[in-house]
Amino acid sequence: MLKIRLIYCLPLLLFFFSCTDEKLIEPDVETKRYRFLDSIPRELPKVEYPEDNLPNKDRIRLGKLLFEDKRLSRTNEISCSSCHKSEFAFADNTPTTKGVDGLDGTRNSISLMNVAFQKRLLREGGVPSLEMQVLVPFQEHKEFDLNIVAAAQKLSTDSSYQYLSQVAYGRVLDSYVITRSISSFERTLIGGNSKFDKYMNKKATLTTEEERGMVLFFSDSLACASCHSGILFTSQEFANNGLYEEYNDNGRQRLTGLDADNGVFKIPSLRNVALTAPYMHDGSIATLDVVLEHYASAGKPHRNKSKLINGFALTNSDKKAIIAFLNTLTEE
Repeated sequence: MLKIRLIYCLPLLLFFFSCTDEKLIEPDVETKRYRFLDSIPRELPKVEYPEDNLPNKDRIRLGKLLFEDKRLSRTNEISCSSCHKSEFAFADNTPTTKGVDGLDGTRNSISLMNVAFQKRLLREGGVPSLEMQVLVPFQEHKEFDLNIVAAAQKLSTDSSYQYLSQVAYGRVLDSYVITRSISSFERTLIGGNSKFDKYMNKKATLTTEEERGMVLFFSDSLACASCHSGILFTSQEFANNGLYEEYNDNGRQRLTGLDADNGVFKIPSLRNVALTAPYMHDGSIATLDVVLEHYASAGKPHRNKSKLINGFALTNSDKKAIIAFLNTLTEE
């Protein structure tokens, strides 16, 4: 009788253990599926704050108000938010943004999302801190065109600003307060909540097309991740991507004076890239589709072009898949 019971129970036991084994093995298989993801952290790094500008709600509030105040420009026409619009991941949707007196800018506005993690700022990487970067639009004749000391004097009669300045920094509104408070606000522009982030933390699944695009993006043949690497999707290095044979904008050479830096620009983050068109340092490429075609073609010959840009074959289906993956980098 016992033998008969065992015979009847054996298939059930085998079924139970086979199911249990599947559940134990499944996650392990999933984590080993794409080895290229192993080197990518699952969380954004911690923000490093300067000792003289630790954040608090008053500093952030004051910075946000100043970020949006057009009185910081000579003609009261533009503010920081004129070039860095929230709906475009704090970038802009035009090739270059107009400054005072309707003057055309010379470069495409970089997204300020996750700018707190950027080690060297501006397209040529010549500014080491956000506090220093805030000074740049004041000095540029095609942007604010107003000395920051004069801007502080212009706002000196605004009682709300004077009150907030005293609460936030214990001093009257001056250039120190303007640079520090705007930087405090900009450091709050943190992402890390995209579909890709959720996928990395096993809280979302990618579609078949998105997954295929991810594999292509990280493949050796396309080498996209050689420059757009890590959780920020940028190596934060500098490169010439063969956009032109001759550049009107010298790029990093403007900072270093070296011919080896002619046409060399900081590699931008691809986070929120679906929101930040048009692309390239001058906004000369309108869509991600054309960006991919540029890299597939290997670009234009230039003496400083990166050796990583060699061209590759890409079908329309491939392009759609890669763009679908890039869309998963948009903050939700």
